[in-house]
Amino acid sequence: MRIALLTYSSKPRGGVVHTLCLAEALAAAGADVTVWTLGRGGDSGFFRPVDPAVSLRVVPFPDVPGEGVGARILRSIAVLREAFDPNAYDIVHAQDCISANAVGRCVRTVHHIDHFTTPELAECHERAIVRPYAHVCVSEAVAAELRAGWGLSPAVIPNGVAAERFAAAVGSASASAWREKLGRYVLSVGGIEPRKGSLELLEAFARVGLADVRLVIAGGETLFDYREYRTRWEQRAEELGVVPEVLGPVDDADLPGLVAGASAFAFPSTKEGFGLAAMEALAASVPLVVSDLPVLREVFTGAAFFGATPSDLATGLREALENPNPRRRDVGRALAARYTWDAAAAKHLEFYASLA
Repeated sequence: MRIALLTYSSKPRGGVVHTLCLAEALAAAGADVTVWTLGRGGDSGFFRPVDPAVSLRVVPFPDVPGEGVGARILRSIAVLREAFDPNAYDIVHAQDCISANAVGRCVRTVHHIDHFTTPELAECHERAIVRPYAHVCVSEAVAAELRAGWGLSPAVIPNGVAAERFAAAVGSASASAWREKLGRYVLSVGGIEPRKGSLELLEAFARVGLADVRLVIAGGETLFDYREYRTRWEQRAEELGVVPEVLGPVDDADLPGLVAGASAFAFPSTKEGFGLAAMEALAASVPLVVSDLPVLREVFTGAAFFGATPSDLATGLREALENPNPRRRDVGRALAARYTWDAAAAKHLEFYASLA
């Protein structure tokens, strides 16, 4: 079976991580897999090495100074559409709004539902839901949104997680090096943006009140312009007396050690499809505090502390830092180990076969 998986970026975002890990597992199962992407910022490859069993097609996508978000989205669609030939594949599987708009008839994974006010983005989002002929969701909660909002019947295939990779970082030299550099820290991965609940996290962390603990933010590559939000975030941090350590994108090889070195992992997202970064934290035996969202209740019940408000999140962080729960840690580690990319690939191949 010839499969094309399409993603919108070469940078380390959750959907891109999903695409690469799924592609490698499909190839290991014997499928002929090609991953297509846009090489943003001059990239000629992805943020990490990819198994050579997976073919890669990185379409050049140079930056345009001063380009707005709407124009960048439309150009992304046009450039990928011009380069991609669907006739070479039995299955064309788009992993995001941009690639679904670019390729037309396709399978689409809907990781989460967005709500845009910019007309170009709203139209892009809607087309990327209604035009694909088949849909996959990584959680039942998101599938329920598609059923209720659009009358669709998506397959539910959970994410995998590289659990062994993050478990192996526990007690490693890398984890020790991060702790030596940062001290005790609460880690959040995903950058500073509204969907990641960055302002809510600031409010929560300020309420924790432990002077020897630092707030660390990693990641942050995005297509959207969050400069105004970032400015508000920085102003609020100053008002609260919080001095976060903002690392930006972290090299893929260093990420497991950074996660394993944390004293707690904060995941205060306002929208999610599964919570891959949070699951990686569980694999590394790090106490997890998450937003009280239906999708996160579905995935993490029994393994995380849930908070609906900054005060609730602060309570969870303080508990994780001062009285970590060994039973919850063990449950979390076992939960992460259950989600494998091999299982996800097998379910995808079954789904592809059903479409034929």
